[in-house]
Amino acid sequence: MTRYHKIMAYISKFILSSATGLAALFCAASAQAQQVQASEAVAATVNDEMISTFDVSQRMRLMLLTSGGRIPESAYPQLQRRALQDLVDEKVKLQEAKRLEFKINPEQVEEEFGRIAASVGATIPQLEQQLLSQQIAPSTLRDQLRSRLVWQRLVAARYRDRVRVSDEEVDEVMHRLLADTRKEQYLISEICLPIEDDSSSQEIYNAGMQMIEQMRNGVPFDALARQFSYCTSAANGGDRGWTTLAEMDPELATVVEKLNEGSVSIPTPHDGMMHIMAVRSKREPREAGTKTYEVAYAGAPLYVGEQTAREAFAKLNQTNVCAGTGELSIDLGTDIGVTLLSNVPADAMELPFRGPVDALERGQTTDLIATANGYHALLLCSKDEGLGLPPREAIEDKLFADQLELISRRYLRDLKRDSAVDMRLTKSTEDNDNS
Repeated sequence: MTRYHKIMAYISKFILSSATGLAALFCAASAQAQQVQASEAVAATVNDEMISTFDVSQRMRLMLLTSGGRIPESAYPQLQRRALQDLVDEKVKLQEAKRLEFKINPEQVEEEFGRIAASVGATIPQLEQQLLSQQIAPSTLRDQLRSRLVWQRLVAARYRDRVRVSDEEVDEVMHRLLADTRKEQYLISEICLPIEDDSSSQEIYNAGMQMIEQMRNGVPFDALARQFSYCTSAANGGDRGWTTLAEMDPELATVVEKLNEGSVSIPTPHDGMMHIMAVRSKREPREAGTKTYEVAYAGAPLYVGEQTAREAFAKLNQTNVCAGTGELSIDLGTDIGVTLLSNVPADAMELPFRGPVDALERGQTTDLIATANGYHALLLCSKDEGLGLPPREAIEDKLFADQLELISRRYLRDLKRDSAVDMRLTKSTEDNDNS
């Protein structure tokens, strides 16, 4: 996969999360949205640009609808804070894009709006009508789409050359995953709350504890994750699926390992986020199935001679054949053929090749293998141990996306530190609470 495709895969995460979240739109509890009263006042200013209380109200209505009606009134203050924080973040992002003269076409926003409409079986006019029926202006969703699309593409365009995923990093993850296949697997859910700076850590911890209390009172974990979590898993209600401890950051793995089935952790700070982890289920280690290989096969007829074949095969790992482009970076010589073979089961491989290939590490080539039909060699591009481990490409893509997401969070954090942000709605709410 090229760097361009990895960047576009990173960008598409937002598109998927938006469509997934709004898929519940037509069955959402509209009564909750009606309870959010709209009023017109200044909720916040960001570098002298205003966010109104009406903007916050509109965003809250949208969040309530996409929650499927499972956010209790007791969580409305948290919902309001999240709506306001999201609007502030979006304002900062759009201001930075304007400063850098980075734009996207209105057609791109409309294309995403149409994609979301299609995900709920509607046309654009039908989705607009559904939003209006719940007193939500369609521009509320369009503005959200525009800010996120601008930001994702701005970050990718500006910082893509800084993202490097080495073969050694991928190898390390693969070895860790392989070593952990003999251990228990966990069905994990998560909620991630951003920590802006050290001074806000206690406040975010307290917010996490409030969520845990709401869970004890019957609010589903996934409903809170969809509306409050900043991890990419929020689109799926915080669901990370079945995973091993090796696939997790070591600090979070330590937390998960101590949890019983059905338990939720206290908020745990890690890498700029406060994490709430839930273990929904556990299962025994995976059993190995049939190994499969991706190999580059090189063959030569007997008449070229053993020495010529041996010299050609020694350069097999320099051909870049494992990239799968169909073009070799170097020519091995006349009558030397090279073919990339994918998903070859171990038991389908002829006996003279099976043992030598199984002994290889990725990037290694067998010694010359002579048969009655010619000379042969195989280069191991990748090996699937039959344990259901992700392919190298998937691991590389995840490492790439993780690095780009970390850059995005730091970029936004630095911009906010340099911005004049006045959260008036929060101040007035606190004053009322204290009176």
